[in-house]
Amino acid sequence: MRKVFVVGGGGYIGSHMVKQLVQAGHQVVVGDNFSTGFRDAISGASIIEVDIGDQGALDDLFSTQEFDAVIHFASFIQVGESVLDPAKYYGNNLAASLALLRAMVKAGILNFVFSSTAAVYGNPVYVPIDEEHPKAPINPYGLSKWMVEQILRDFERAYGLKSAVLRYFNAAGADPEGCLGERHEPETHLIPLILQAASGRRKAITVFGRDYDTPDGTCIRDYVHVTDLVQAHARALDYLWAGNDSAVFNLGNGAGFSVQEVIETARRVTGREFAVSEAPRRSGDPARLVADSRRARETLGWRPIYPDLETIIKHAWQWELRALPK
Repeated sequence: MRKVFVVGGGGYIGSHMVKQLVQAGHQVVVGDNFSTGFRDAISGASIIEVDIGDQGALDDLFSTQEFDAVIHFASFIQVGESVLDPAKYYGNNLAASLALLRAMVKAGILNFVFSSTAAVYGNPVYVPIDEEHPKAPINPYGLSKWMVEQILRDFERAYGLKSAVLRYFNAAGADPEGCLGERHEPETHLIPLILQAASGRRKAITVFGRDYDTPDGTCIRDYVHVTDLVQAHARALDYLWAGNDSAVFNLGNGAGFSVQEVIETARRVTGREFAVSEAPRRSGDPARLVADSRRARETLGWRPIYPDLETIIKHAWQWELRALPK
């Protein structure tokens, strides 16, 4: 049994991570300020309400509790908002992450798993995207994550801190047992938006552009089930605990699905019709974003359990039905 500090454990991916770690027999402590997370999403773990930007609070915590690793999920994730309010993103995603890393080094906690993003790549030069693809973030969200990645390289050289950086493509789905799911406010992810339209909580789903160079003209994205994401984090922890060097891993299915395919699959899974409105392309939306995740598969032994879109949507639909008035 190991003791793991999960930062942002009340959020979408963080809460699934807590469940997986608890089921694996680890001792879990969640650190969250609950600005976007939920206490009721956490079960089987201790909870400490803390802002990771508070250096003193972190120093106090790490001086009284020993941890074998830290997993960091506590980031703001809305790309559009990051453009409008970059200070918010650099303050939380960058400065607060630096405070966390400083506290870890001071306490001698030298295993770190970081939730990063495919947004560090910017507009793709080639697809599928591997970890060596040029890094050219086009918004403060992606840039804040890329900055932390570079800090991690320096911290390893200077202090011996080992890290596993996991670059997500499109996290999707929900806990197969129906206990956890997405509760973003506002919601910006395609699958929950479509399912809210199917359930009647939203009037329509909007398709932004049908003139892309893809088979049906809509954007193609790589969706990876949240349960598969947290399994990759668990394997990354084992990788670090085995004494391996720091590494970066893409997490995606390696297969893309178009917006139209997602809509059609959602109609089939839910058995419901819903309105679809049309809008022009959004600036900065590339035609294809698909991961090359061979490194995670070969190095971590990671194999997605739920790679098919229908299962991803089925699990997300189970969660969406729970949100409806009884």
